[in-house]
Amino acid sequence: MTAEPADDTRSRILRAALDLFAEHGYQRTSLRQIGERLRLTKAAILYHFPAKEHLLAALVEPLLADLEGLLDAAEGLPTQRARQAVLEGWVDTILAHRRPLGMLFHDIALVTRGDTYHRLMRIAMRANDLIAGPAAGRRERVRAVQAVAMCSDPVVFFTDASDEELRAD
Repeated sequence: MTAEPADDTRSRILRAALDLFAEHGYQRTSLRQIGERLRLTKAAILYHFPAKEHLLAALVEPLLADLEGLLDAAEGLPTQRARQAVLEGWVDTILAHRRPLGMLFHDIALVTRGDTYHRLMRIAMRANDLIAGPAAGRRERVRAVQAVAMCSDPVVFFTDASDEELRAD
């Protein structure tokens, strides 16, 4: 019998954590429960993730990185093209990370913890700035905030709709 690669164990832990967080909530899921689901000890989980908060950060990281990449790509575009790229890319990125986003929505208090919250706020402000355009007034900025919400909120609220349906809507 060969040992399981660390990446596989880490991925399995993340998948189980996401399933349990989605099912029971972050606060009501213990490392012990995650370990039991995978037949791992709590120590084995702590080897890969020194604290439960590290699991949360690892689950949200791909979403944040993809949003940052989207904004980086849009920043060099003319205003109208940047606006369109951010709005379309935002929808696609949110859809691609639907499960972790839903987990965050159901345990919204998690987002207010430390670096993840501040990073998410910086991402949202960058998106708003790109959509509003340079020298935007309050009205344009309000519309930009609403546009980002319009591209994100339906993904969380309409969990029964497919990605294709939501993107089209």
